[in-house]
Amino acid sequence: MEDAHAEPRTALIFGGTSEIALAIANKLSVGRLRQVVVAVRDPNSARVAEARAELEGAGLTVHVVEFDAVRHDQHEAVVANAVEAVGDLDLVMVAHGQLGDQGSLVDDPVGAAALVDVNFAGAVSASLAAAAQLRSQGHGRMLMISSVAAVRPRASNYLYGSTKAGLDAFGRGLSDDLEGTGVRVSVLRPGFVRTRMTEGMEEQPFSADPDEVAEAAVVGLLRGRRVIWAPAPLQGVFGVLSVMPGPIWRKISKR
Repeated sequence: MEDAHAEPRTALIFGGTSEIALAIANKLSVGRLRQVVVAVRDPNSARVAEARAELEGAGLTVHVVEFDAVRHDQHEAVVANAVEAVGDLDLVMVAHGQLGDQGSLVDDPVGAAALVDVNFAGAVSASLAAAAQLRSQGHGRMLMISSVAAVRPRASNYLYGSTKAGLDAFGRGLSDDLEGTGVRVSVLRPGFVRTRMTEGMEEQPFSADPDEVAEAAVVGLLRGRRVIWAPAPLQGVFGVLSVMPGPIWRKISKR
């Protein structure tokens, strides 16, 4: 069994073009990380080529496997393909997800359900497939990329926020379930992050770049933290917001 605080040598990223996950892999490449498996919906896309070039530029060996979040029956095979490529998985990042358009989805039950399937159901099935592998190894880490939106979803994005709330609760429960197996699970709660997904949106207080979130994530991972806030002051902010009276919250949460 590996040292609980050892840096990972291999990683699997569900949602391998995530800017946050790529930034985390880049930071870990300074240490022991050497091989990364990026699990993506379209292995031949331009964005995957960019992600591969970015990781290879950091000195990493990159393997690409196909992954569709809503094809739950294939997720065990995705993990098996990753293991075939790199051996034991030291780190699994669950980083796939969609923001969705709240304005249109509230009038589109089917579209809303599809968002839930990608962000939550797909994350659950992928995570459990990976957890089984890590448990059989007797070591490894999993990082679930949640959001501060999970703590108290705003009226303006409660569909997205509810999927992250489900993922957040699942990740914390999985962490408790795997206690004593040699597997550690961390839930990352970033605030507003400047990425392609949020381009054009109004920034929120404590906005951060992917590199800043990655720095907090790596520190939290190596220290074995179960919940990682990025940036750290958001823990205090949402401690207050979580107990804010309903009428006040409803007024500010529509922004």
